[in-house]
Amino acid sequence: MNEPVRKPRLVAMLPTYNERENIADLIDAILALPLDADVHVVVADDNSPDGTGRYAEERAAADPRVHALVRTKRRGRGTGGIDGFKAALALGADFIVEMDADFSHAPKFIPNLLAAARDYDLVLGSRFVPGGRDADRGLHRRFITLCVGAFIRRLYRLPVRDVSSGFRLFRREVLEALDLDDLISVGQSVVLEILRKTSLLGFRIGEVPIVFVDRTRGKTKLDFFALLETLLMAVKVKKRYPRETVKAVR
Repeated sequence: MNEPVRKPRLVAMLPTYNERENIADLIDAILALPLDADVHVVVADDNSPDGTGRYAEERAAADPRVHALVRTKRRGRGTGGIDGFKAALALGADFIVEMDADFSHAPKFIPNLLAAARDYDLVLGSRFVPGGRDADRGLHRRFITLCVGAFIRRLYRLPVRDVSSGFRLFRREVLEALDLDDLISVGQSVVLEILRKTSLLGFRIGEVPIVFVDRTRGKTKLDFFALLETLLMAVKVKKRYPRETVKAVR
């Protein structure tokens, strides 16, 4: 008798800090997606004072598709994402989608990211390809985003438009090849470091259009100092991973 074909396991990895206003609805929206996949959610929370982590633990106790990782040491966006990726791999994920927990990354775009993974190893949800856009943000913030993007593309020589996108879907092989313990970013620059190393390893990177919408609940974690730290770390990452020192796996 033929055994049933196993559905691929998709894990949505959500690094969180003070997202109690959003996390319940976001988990519901992800789990309700019409996907031909075994969908799970990992909440990697930095011990949020607003109770995000406590909610995730309660939700995980009631639903085996939800997994809570409440972190009390080495906190930060970078280390939180790395720990979340490790948890997703341990769950047997075939595909891991990384996204913000404030609804700026709409779950409705996940099926498009997953479909594009037939042709790519890393799929970016992109604001800057045809059909994508950056909505609800002022001209000042859009200008800064475009300038930062241009700087990073030139610095890393990357053939993608939305280099700072944190809405991304990985094949597990990419994360396994990255050596997550070797990453140095503790903050937002982890997005750039992973993109840089993925490119140098020779994996196929593609983009699909998304509409980025600014958060409506909660407070943003990105300010001038976080942006400056990200740019400085981007230069450090460039020096850490010269092209000639990274052996392509493809």
